Amino acid sequence: MTDHRNGNGQPSNGKASGAGNSYSIDLDKFTLRLKSLYTHWNEKKVDMWSSSDALAIATPPPSDDLRYLKSSALNIWLLGYEFPETIMVFLKKQIHFLCSQKKASLLEVVKKSASEAVGVDVVMHVKAKGDDGSTLMDAIFSASHAQSKMDGHENPVVGYIARETPEGKLLEMWAEKLKNADFQLGDITSGLSDLFAVKDKDEIMCVKKAAYLSAHVMKKIVVPKLENVIDEEKKVTHSSLMDETEKAVLEPTKAGVKLKAENVDICYPPIFQSGGEFDLRPSAASNDELLYYDSASVIICAIGSRYNSYCSNVARTFLIDATPIQSKGYEVLLKAHEAAISALKPGNRVSAAYQAALSVVEADAPELVANLTKSAGTGIGLEFRESGLNLNSKNDRVVKTGMVFNVSLGFQNLQAQTKNTKNRNFSLLLADTVVVTDEKTEVATLASSKAVKDVAYSFNEDEEEEEKPKGKSEANGTDAFMSKTTLRSDNHEISKEELRRQHQAELARQKNEETARRLAGGGAGNGDNRAAVKTSADVVAYKNVNDLPPPRDLMIQVDQKNEAVLLPIYGSMVPFHVATIRTISSQQDTNRNCYIRIIFNVPGTPFTPHDANSLKFPGAIYLKEVSFRSKDPRHSSEVVQQIKTLRRHFVSRESERAERATLVTQEKLQLAGNRFKPIRLHDLWIRPVFGGRGRKMPGTLEAHVNGLRFSTTRQEERVDVMYANIKHAFFQPAENEMITLLHFHLHNHIMVGNKKTKDVQFYVEVMDVVQTLGGGKRSAYDPDEIEEEQRERDRKNKINMNFQSFVNRVNDLWGQPQFNGLDLEFDQPLRELGFHGVPYKSSAFIVPSSTCLVELIETPFLVVSLSEIEIVNLERVGLGQKNFDLTIVFKDFKRDVLRIDSIPSTSLDGIKEWLDTTDIKYYESRLNLQWRQILKTITDDPQSFIDEGGWEFLNLEATDSESELSEESDKGYEPSDVEPESESEDDVSDSESLVESDEEEEEDSEEDSEEEKGKTWEELEREASNADREKGVDSDSEEDRKRRKTKAFGKSRAGPSSNIPKRAKLR
Repeated sequence: MTDHRNGNGQPSNGKASGAGNSYSIDLDKFTLRLKSLYTHWNEKKVDMWSSSDALAIATPPPSDDLRYLKSSALNIWLLGYEFPETIMVFLKKQIHFLCSQKKASLLEVVKKSASEAVGVDVVMHVKAKGDDGSTLMDAIFSASHAQSKMDGHENPVVGYIARETPEGKLLEMWAEKLKNADFQLGDITSGLSDLFAVKDKDEIMCVKKAAYLSAHVMKKIVVPKLENVIDEEKKVTHSSLMDETEKAVLEPTKAGVKLKAENVDICYPPIFQSGGEFDLRPSAASNDELLYYDSASVIICAIGSRYNSYCSNVARTFLIDATPIQSKGYEVLLKAHEAAISALKPGNRVSAAYQAALSVVEADAPELVANLTKSAGTGIGLEFRESGLNLNSKNDRVVKTGMVFNVSLGFQNLQAQTKNTKNRNFSLLLADTVVVTDEKTEVATLASSKAVKDVAYSFNEDEEEEEKPKGKSEANGTDAFMSKTTLRSDNHEISKEELRRQHQAELARQKNEETARRLAGGGAGNGDNRAAVKTSADVVAYKNVNDLPPPRDLMIQVDQKNEAVLLPIYGSMVPFHVATIRTISSQQDTNRNCYIRIIFNVPGTPFTPHDANSLKFPGAIYLKEVSFRSKDPRHSSEVVQQIKTLRRHFVSRESERAERATLVTQEKLQLAGNRFKPIRLHDLWIRPVFGGRGRKMPGTLEAHVNGLRFSTTRQEERVDVMYANIKHAFFQPAENEMITLLHFHLHNHIMVGNKKTKDVQFYVEVMDVVQTLGGGKRSAYDPDEIEEEQRERDRKNKINMNFQSFVNRVNDLWGQPQFNGLDLEFDQPLRELGFHGVPYKSSAFIVPSSTCLVELIETPFLVVSLSEIEIVNLERVGLGQKNFDLTIVFKDFKRDVLRIDSIPSTSLDGIKEWLDTTDIKYYESRLNLQWRQILKTITDDPQSFIDEGGWEFLNLEATDSESELSEESDKGYEPSDVEPESESEDDVSDSESLVESDEEEEEDSEEDSEEEKGKTWEELEREASNADREKGVDSDSEEDRKRRKTKAFGKSRAGPSSNIPKRAKLR
């Protein structure tokens, strides 16, 4: 009903009183919240509502100022809009509205809902344009007196909002008449504050959307802008930064947030402060001074945004070449801020948040206690500061699920030891919007990082000044204060290899410390990650004798229904469940006699597990084998075939049941329904494929509320993939391959048909298989050939665009606040970083992405999370070697290493650069190592591993001797007190490459001769082709066109225009 700039008004078209059909009151919310109001009023009438018999709420005229009024908040909370110049009076049996004709016509719809909800009548008092409303006010007073007399009170108590000053002629007259009337007046501010304190799910969603906007404006607008200004040494004022940030809030798409602009607003003008002048209050203003970012300076930024009138807040402090006191102050503040957030749990006192923060400061930096703010924040919602939820040391109110807080903590007026007056005085501030839930305290502004590495910048050009604090930190035995990025570098002369070597040395130190901490805490993995074997239930063919089918003849019968085989033994039909049969066979002799031989599962024989019956009846006698002779070959073969089929079906069903028994229970898929139209992608194939012998069918992939569903026209062919179960999602468009695909790597296994899998892929073949009849070569200028290739290109581009559109829309869906904790986004493999290797049994093109190392074309698929990698060892690296192996050691030492064999040596430098860029420590060795024995030794005696330098035993540069890695001691690291064991054949096989040793010897023996002979024409031509491809020259030879039409999925060397991921450097 009012412009959204006016206080808490619901965003609208900006007109103070639009046509009635421009607005619609949500009657369901009105009913629920009116019940809550009357219930709260009745239950806490004396404590919080000043024993009021009537509640009088008067809303002032619209204003362009940012203000927060409880009268406006009640309007929005109850009706969904702010109704300016409207008076509401709530009695026990009536609700009176004094307003204009247009507002009254809009409010007519609540009459029935009010009557049904709390049994009250809604009375409209319509004020004409020239009327001052005096007569209408008297009518309301008369109704209040009449209601009071019915309740037995002579002088009713009327509750009003004492702190709100009346504005406008109507409200001034109302206030004057209310004071002069025969009423007792009471303040109801506390009652309204408590009523608004606990939010319902719709309110919390509005707060989360507002917080999402605030955090993303900070992350994607403010931080890049500050980095650009500092890096390029621009001169900008605080006020210009404020204006630019405010525009980004009011136009959410600038920050990549999909919220409608008409639903958002600012809570206050964004605050930018630097240069020694700091005010930590939200009422602070950004002045016209220039942003100050010299050494030892501090910059404070605060942003508050609203969505549908619900507020959020985020504040961050950025440090430029921080001094020790600034570094320490920020680290203590960060720890105290996290402690305050953690203390906001249901059942705790509100004061516990401030006490938790104070305890951290007193323990870690007692000299800063005097500078700590006197409050850790306030409640937040329709009002930016909810008066009853101040996070100070004296507030004894109880924290409840559904409360929302602006946790704002800072240090004021700290002094740095510098001569410059502009950075001598500084303050620090952190603020986040926090939602209290049953399970945990949720930080809604988490997208904006406050970690030290992300807010501390270093761009000191003086090398001597850089070395001094470094030496001091080393002398104290503490790590230097880690900054986010170096804005200027003086190391341009250092070679790329030297930089990589230095970075790897630092990674080695960090990795050894991390491994030592993990091993000390028992984090090397528990058990062998194998699920306990579950004994199957007793198999029962018939519960009693009466269930046996009537015997026909003394001949073998197969009971398909009960999965039993009835054998004639000594004139009686004896039933055996098909699970007891191990094998069945038949053969025929020269006299046309047919023999059927049945061998049963008997405990004690090799490879036969103990079933439940053998454990239950240890003294039982078992039938091991039985043979029958028949003169009817046809019947014999039918019986054998029936038993084999029945047994195959039973085993298949039981194995599937056992697989399903180990699955983690997934949540149920919530279909989009009326919420939104499902995002669809049609005509896809799935891998792994569904079981069954019928013709394979393409299907449709749909994105719903909490998961994806793939289904075909067959009812039983359906797969649900929950968003919460997706660990990694990949989109790989077809470049030189035959397929475009979406791949999902899951946290927990699911069933696809009767297969248990953690990888599900949906793909489309972009090229049809073509076979030229006649066998002759076609000319490159053949019109049919050119047209066919154009059709293929168009089809490929169309499929890639359809997939890209689906990916973009699903990414937008995953970007909504409810999916923040899942960290979902489609990743695209970087082909230019790819290399050929043998991860399993066949060669494949393996491609890194930003989070994984993947191979998604050949099966079985390869998906390795970079975050799970401990180290990488490059094996068989040396002069004269055509290829080498890459061994990945995982952080879970109980997990087998992954070895990728036969990688061309030409890919070695590229792999090293990629590993170094992604902060993965790698080592090199001349031989393959026995990793099972190495990891077993580490887990058996982790302390010895740590004491002897951790992973540095793999560092070839640390020693000139190769004795530790010789053929005789091919065991890698081994503590001195472990006796060497003799190598068994199994150990040898484990240590060797997946490529057969005979092949390697032949390959090695041929190397010298091949080098003497020189390269063949084919090799030279292949190298030239690869060089052209790397330079971006497209090959369009006849051979390439044929290769594109082959049936097998193609491999790729050329990649998209994605950039190699690099560590953050602005210059």
